[in-house]
Amino acid sequence: MERSYGWVIVGAGALMGCVAIGAMFSLAVFLQPMSDATGWSRTGISSAMTLDFLTMGVAAFGWGILTDRFGPRIVVLAGAILLGLGLALASRATSLLEFQIIYGVVVGIAAGAVFAPMIATVTGWFEERRSLAVSLVSAGMGVAPMTISPFASWLIESYDWRTALLVIAVMAWVLLIPAALLVRRPPPASSIVAGLPAEGGEGMTVAQALRSPQFIVLAVTFFFCCAAHSGPIFHTVSYALTCGLSAMTAVTIYSVEGLAGLGGRILFGLLGDKFGARRIVVLGLMVQALGAGSYYFTREIGEFYAVAILFGMAYGGVMPLYAVIAREYFPMRIMGTVFGAAAMISSLGMALGPAVGGWIFDTFNGYGFLYVASFGMGLAAVAMALAFPPLPVRRQQAVQTA
Repeated sequence: MERSYGWVIVGAGALMGCVAIGAMFSLAVFLQPMSDATGWSRTGISSAMTLDFLTMGVAAFGWGILTDRFGPRIVVLAGAILLGLGLALASRATSLLEFQIIYGVVVGIAAGAVFAPMIATVTGWFEERRSLAVSLVSAGMGVAPMTISPFASWLIESYDWRTALLVIAVMAWVLLIPAALLVRRPPPASSIVAGLPAEGGEGMTVAQALRSPQFIVLAVTFFFCCAAHSGPIFHTVSYALTCGLSAMTAVTIYSVEGLAGLGGRILFGLLGDKFGARRIVVLGLMVQALGAGSYYFTREIGEFYAVAILFGMAYGGVMPLYAVIAREYFPMRIMGTVFGAAAMISSLGMALGPAVGGWIFDTFNGYGFLYVASFGMGLAAVAMALAFPPLPVRRQQAVQTA
């Protein structure tokens, strides 16, 4: 019974990730309409997303500590309530600074209560199909560009950006609060798979974990990975518009990128279970770097779709596997804290893309240098991933047995 309930946790996590991360990332769709309606610069509006990533990362660390201590349910419930509140208040903002603070801080803190705590929680519910389970939770985020973003675009065209943001706030409350009530702590590892070592890094303290070589490599790889894809993701719609494509076509490209990310999560999850998460992360990071660099040469609609599929599959596929790698190295009792800390560092990489991309566009009237920089960051992520230390002997035996 406990094992089967793990799939309920996966379903709840996927829904929460779709709504929470999708609502936050929908700012990419709001970017041009907000700029046209208010006169606020793209750099200024994009900076709200940069603040989102920074606050989400710091909050993820704090939420992770609370998850380890009090359990995930109260954490994700608080995040659900806070997310709707932040979106509603942001829809009423009367100045750019007010919008940046509300959207960039409140929404970021709320999103941090969903991503890291839910991913960490799911790793404790599974042993045999952990990569697939975590990838399915993350797949909810991949669905977001196909659901929240087109919905936001339709709302903006039918009403205005303020009404659209308020509707999304109400929708967040309606969907997230019931889903949060389904979340439970994972059962003891021994009750899930008898005969396997219960935890990687048995006896390790939080301080030891955060100073360990495996955490340092994990966190730095995560950072460069996010720095490589955050700019191209956030500025996909705006870049397509500058190339002369229509607004709806630009949103469909963004949606195709998300659909490819969904497929990549499932594919990489299956491959991670079969060949090991670390090997698949290295492969995915190489494909991600090539995809980001390919945007530099993209101008036509067919080229956009092709690159969006390649790039989306890669960044979507590798993201959930960082939690799987962390779970192989560290015990479940500190997973919320450890993965929250890794997410905090990765958020610094995510924070670079929106603001730097906006600055590049405002300065050079184009996005070319953004994709060159993303390609370089992607290669740095590959180099770091190759430095992962071997698994502890007992944990390696457990993974091979599973």
